[in-house]
Amino acid sequence: MSDQPTAGRFEGRDHLLPVRVYYEDTDFTGLVYHANYVRYFERGRSDFLRAIGVGHADLLEEAEPLAFVVSELNIKYLKPARIDDALVVRTVYEQVKGVRLIICQSVERAGEVLCRAEVTAVCIHLDGRPRRPSKGLVEKVTPWLAAGGAAD
Repeated sequence: MSDQPTAGRFEGRDHLLPVRVYYEDTDFTGLVYHANYVRYFERGRSDFLRAIGVGHADLLEEAEPLAFVVSELNIKYLKPARIDDALVVRTVYEQVKGVRLIICQSVERAGEVLCRAEVTAVCIHLDGRPRRPSKGLVEKVTPWLAAGGAAD
């Protein structure tokens, strides 16, 4: 048995990351605090990239280092998650368009969607200026994109 945390698994194009709701994730009512869904989504996006061989440290070691920033986040809360729930963060990278990566995500409990997000992440130089993703990043992400979502 490995002591390494899981980076989730793929089901087709969908990356599935199991997460457990801990006391620290909840408000005084025992429900997941709304901002913590954003944390779950961040973990899902990061572990998707890690699972396809793109680690954040690798991006910093490229000839022209790059990073990501979220430029748009649209969240729809549908039902609450509760302390001790076993959740799954579902992440699908839909499109690479210029400097932007378009990602659809959901948090689910036993197959039921509790929260949905549409995320636009932008590739940037380390000084904050937008930049196109590296060729290596595009090559690794492209097989996971929706038909017609290939990088332009």
